[in-house]
Amino acid sequence: MTALDRGWIAFASVNGAVAVGAGAYARHGLAAEPHAQELFRMAGEYQLWHGLALLAVVLLTGRTNGVARGLARLAGWLFVVGLLLFCGTLYANALSVALPVAMTAPLGGTAFIAGWFALSGSALAGRWAD
Repeated sequence: MTALDRGWIAFASVNGAVAVGAGAYARHGLAAEPHAQELFRMAGEYQLWHGLALLAVVLLTGRTNGVARGLARLAGWLFVVGLLLFCGTLYANALSVALPVAMTAPLGGTAFIAGWFALSGSALAGRWAD
């Protein structure tokens, strides 16, 4: 396992923990603010799912080579970008924090979509180690 793989496992694990905390905060800390509560809940769900997707990336990079491994790594980086931009923007909007850059949530969502396509390409490309 590479240092990058270990980093992704650590990042995925932290994202899982933050997602659970975000869900609890949305339920209890934002109960009086339905719109903020919904944004936090959505960000937490996306964060949890894409944290798990990063774990799949680690499994693929360890069992593939060539183009397939490169696509799996690309998927991992796209998921990281999506987590930071999409989830981060939703959390900031829920807390009424002004962001210095516009359109970060759509860019993050696009990164998520591209990551899933790259992960699909990884599954279809190259040779798999047994």
